[in-house]
Amino acid sequence: MGLDVGDKRIGIALSDETALIASPKETLERRGNRKDIAHLLELARREDVSEIVAGLPFTLDGSEGPQAQKVERFIDALKAETDLPITMWDERLTTVGAERALLEGNVSRAKRKQRIDKVAAALILQGYLDSKRND
Repeated sequence: MGLDVGDKRIGIALSDETALIASPKETLERRGNRKDIAHLLELARREDVSEIVAGLPFTLDGSEGPQAQKVERFIDALKAETDLPITMWDERLTTVGAERALLEGNVSRAKRKQRIDKVAAALILQGYLDSKRND
């Protein structure tokens, strides 16, 4: 399961059983850590998830800014509630890539806003899956 954790929404993506292809699943509107974590863990249970990959939004120079620290705090809270392995993944420019992909697909502005977080989550997860295959 791939996560793009933001202040207002969490984009969620899943891979196929062979861990080759990541696909956007849903966008979760944030309702507080407890509810968000409960939703993520229920989805992970239903989808038989074996690992979670969360995007860590480093700044362009590679340092951790305030948003990365917020994401790390959320992931720490998630780790406290599950035994699933959770990997942090550099997500620099994934939202830009998601926006570009949606623009190229001629997705309207309103629909882009609804889909961008889950597409970014799929890009995060795909990058991670690709790196594991190349190891």
